[in-house]
Amino acid sequence: QLQLVESGGGLVQPGGSLGLSCAASGFTLDYYAMRWFRQAPGKEREGVSCISSSGSSTNYADSVKGRFTISRDNAKNTVYLQLNSLKPEDTADYYCAASHRGCLLGLLEGYVEVWGQGTLVTVSS
Repeated sequence: QLQLVESGGGLVQPGGSLGLSCAASGFTLDYYAMRWFRQAPGKEREGVSCISSSGSSTNYADSVKGRFTISRDNAKNTVYLQLNSLKPEDTADYYCAASHRGCLLGLLEGYVEVWGQGTLVTVSS
């Protein structure tokens, strides 16, 4: 059973920070590029970030560039997303996703092979 489980979501004030984790069960992440997506209420799901299987390269959506940082620890079979300088517009369910298709191909959902269940981030004062 291939599973990704996100954690770390919660309520944070604008300008604050939050760290999300995505732990894999039933498979190793060593050969997967990992992506984070988010979906705000009433909005389409959008790509946020991608990290290559080795962690050697990353990319980000323009809306989060400079504020969010994706990382991974393959020894722990875990991927992370650090969210800094949070804005109310960042409020969304955040999903991690695994794919053998590399980050060079972008942040498209069609590449995803395994989805996590999501964790809610709410940015509000």
